[in-house]
Order: sequence, then structure tokens, then C-alpha cells
Amino acid sequence: MPRRLRRPGITVLALTSTLLVSIGSVVGSATPTRAAANQSCDIYAAGGTPCVAAHSTTRALYGSYNGPLYQVRRSSDNTTRDIGVLAAGGVVNAATQDSFCAGTSCLITVLYDQSGRGNHLTQAPKGTWSGPGPGGVDNLADAKAAPITVGGQKAYGVYVSPGTGYRNNHTNGVATGDQPEGIYAVVDGVHYNNWCCFDYGNAQTTNTADSPAIMETVYFGADRQWGYGDGNGPWVMGDLEWGLFSGQNQGYNRNPSLNYRFVTAVVKGESNHWAIRSGNAQTGGLSTTFDGPRPAGYHPMKKQGAILLGIGGDNSVSGAGTFYEGVLTSGYPSNATEEAVQANITAAGYAPPGGGPTTPPTTPPPAGGQQIVGGQSGRCVDVPNGSTSNGTQVQLWDCGNATSQRWTATTGKQLQVYGNKCLDANGQGTSNGTAVIIWDCNGQTNQQWNVNANGTITGQQSGLCLDANAAGTANGTKLILWTCNGGTNQKWTLRG
Repeated sequence: MPRRLRRPGITVLALTSTLLVSIGSVVGSATPTRAAANQSCDIYAAGGTPCVAAHSTTRALYGSYNGPLYQVRRSSDNTTRDIGVLAAGGVVNAATQDSFCAGTSCLITVLYDQSGRGNHLTQAPKGTWSGPGPGGVDNLADAKAAPITVGGQKAYGVYVSPGTGYRNNHTNGVATGDQPEGIYAVVDGVHYNNWCCFDYGNAQTTNTADSPAIMETVYFGADRQWGYGDGNGPWVMGDLEWGLFSGQNQGYNRNPSLNYRFVTAVVKGESNHWAIRSGNAQTGGLSTTFDGPRPAGYHPMKKQGAILLGIGGDNSVSGAGTFYEGVLTSGYPSNATEEAVQANITAAGYAPPGGGPTTPPTTPPPAGGQQIVGGQSGRCVDVPNGSTSNGTQVQLWDCGNATSQRWTATTGKQLQVYGNKCLDANGQGTSNGTAVIIWDCNGQTNQQWNVNANGTITGQQSGLCLDANAAGTANGTKLILWTCNGGTNQKWTLRG
């Protein structure tokens, strides 16, 4: 059994009294715009495990915080604006964003660290996996994509679609090596997928997966490649590098699927001991889904102290989710401290926009379509670098777990990727050599395809076959339309 730790100078009675005062002051707040005496990081500090990083686009995480939460950049003139709070310790002043971004699009460029340590999150650089941006950097989040309310006030989350990511490889005070830490994140319970890795927490500074035990993050999603739990997911798990873990064992652990509209996800660790906890971010306490020894090969830990959001430690960019707030602490928080933080979160009043349902549907989202595998090459139809840009020409690439290789055949004969992009004959072309690209789904016939019994895929408009250019089989071979000729470079298999 994991031992109970008692920190010098803090008695159980004193800690409990402090936390009860913290909870009472949160529940007693009259309005969400009034500065609260204690917010999440005040509660952690009272428990002897202060925040070393605190990020949120929705509210202050200290009762005294009155600075910016995040920065946006608008596309019309590339100017930026900091988005702050309505009052010290209060919720975001979303009207600032709405006014600044009116009539144009905006991206979230910076997530400010409220701890005072300068551990801000900015656009993630290229890692082992390239992002879809110039030079392999990741995309920035659409600032308008995740509207919600907090305490009845409008707010926005960080909407992470595949290819979106934030990182800081030069941090201050974040746990390294086998040092203890705690992490929590409040995330959207219905926006997730079954790929790696929608993470938040402590990662390697190298951007490469060169060793196990070099990271420790919260993961939220339904990935089953390494660890998984009961049902179909989603689960809260820990990404420790070289694997997602739902407990001590590789593979299955008794970790429940979650069905909350908003989720509080907790991972914490110390020397040869770690825990996973989760709860409904709108009501109730936390459940402990695992509390025990580290997996084999993960003691001692070799954490490197970077911070990331939305991606894996090696810049794996196929995960999806929405982040609202989260922190990293110095030291291993007690369950009592975390319960007080959870009470603070539920008191904040997270709710869907427009008074929508507070609980998600019981049916999880689809697993993400199928791979389209070339009969000659054995490689998959792939969107290069996980790009979501209209006009990106698809290619052959080694089959993997990326959502850029998962295609859904719809009843309208579309082959859809990412949920909103369609396989498309460029410029409605009907001649040999027409590039096959992705484009916003629009229902036109150049986005309609026949998946035929003979293994060919033909354009509804052109009658031409999906073809690996020049019978190429190498990674990066572009796909085009060509007259059907029976070649194996025109034969395809849909594989779940």
C-alpha cells in the first residue's frame, strides 16, 4: 500500500482547518466577478504544495491575480491583445476578445502562467513528429472555437484539433528527475479522440521520445494503444513516455470510462508512487482510479521539466480535446488538498454555452474511420504533417495512428477526414493528373467517391481512379486522378 506522507510543520488538523476555510470562502463568493479569497493555487499553497505553473483561459487561479490570462492575435492585421479578468481573482473578460476579434478570426498565441514564474505556453516547435505549420511547428488554437460560460459569464477554452499544440522547454521551478509533483486539468468531456496525445503537464525538453519516464502528464481521451480502462473511454490516464498508463500495469487497468460534460483530471507522482484521480468538474468530489507503485521501468523517474498542452512529448499531434484550466505543483498534493481544489472548480460554475445539456451523450464518438491502404505500396492515404489546410494534396505514408490517416465514408459518398474535411478533386478537375486534395466538405460531386468491389476508388464526377502517381510506393508519393487501368497502384483496401 502507498504510504501516507506528512509534511514537516503541518498537522492533519491544521491542514484540514485551512482547507475548510478555503472551501468556505469559495462557496461564499457572491458573484463570479468578485475577487475570491482563495482559488485553486491558494488552496495548493495552503496544503504545502504551491503551484509552479498555472494556466487558464477562463478564470484567475489565485484570489489576488489581476493580470492577463491569454493573448490572441487577429488575422486582419496580425496585432495581438491580452485578455484579462473582470476583477482580481475573477473570471475572464471575454468581451475584450469578442470586441478585438469582431469580423475576423483570432488565434490564441500565449497562455500566461499566473504563478509568477514565467512558465508561459506558446506555439510548440517541431519534434520527432512535425506539426502542420511552417518548419514543422504546431498550429495555434482558434480563439473562438470553444465558447462556454463560467459562473454565468462568457468564456472560451483552448480548442485542440489534431496539429494544435503549445510548449515551454525553458521553465522555472517545475519538477525534474524523481521530484514529486501534482497536475490537474479541467477539460471538455465530449471533445476527445482515440489517438495520442491530448496531454497537459511535465514533458521532456528534447521534443523526442528517447527514453521512458521522462515525462508525467494528464492525458484525456480513448486511446487504447498502450493503456486503457473499462468500456470504450474516454479515460484519464498518465502519459509517462513510451506509453500511456491507466495504472501500474501496461495495457488494461480498472480505470472507468467517464461521462461528464466537463472533467477534472488529476495525475500526481512521487518516488515510486503515483495516482490518477478524476471527477465531474460541475459537481461532486474526486474518485481515485489508481493509487500505487510506478510501472516497471518508471522508477526512478527522469522528468525534464518542460510543460506542454495538446500534444505528446515527441510532438505527437494526432490528439484532440479542449482545455480550460490546469496547474503543476511543487510537491505531492494530499487528497484533502485536491478535494478542496475540486470544490473550488465546481463552485466556479462551468457550463455549456447557451444553457445546453450539462451531461454528454452516453454513446462515445466514433472510433475515427478507416485507413485507406494502397494495394501496391502497403502504405496509407495520408494528409501530410497532419495539415488541416484546404488544398493540401494527399500522399502515401507508413500507416500509423494519426487522425490524418482515418477516413470515414459517409452516406453522401464523401471520404471525410478530421470530421470536416473531404477528399476532393482539385478545381473540380476531370483530367488525368488532377491532384487529389482535402477541402472543406461542401457536397459537390468532385468530393464524391465510389468505393468499388474491385478495389478501385473512382471519382463520381470524373469517373477516374484514385492513383499513386507514377506507380510510386515511397513515402510522400502524391495521389492523383488517372484513367482506370487495373494497376495495383489504383487498388485500395479500407482497413479498420
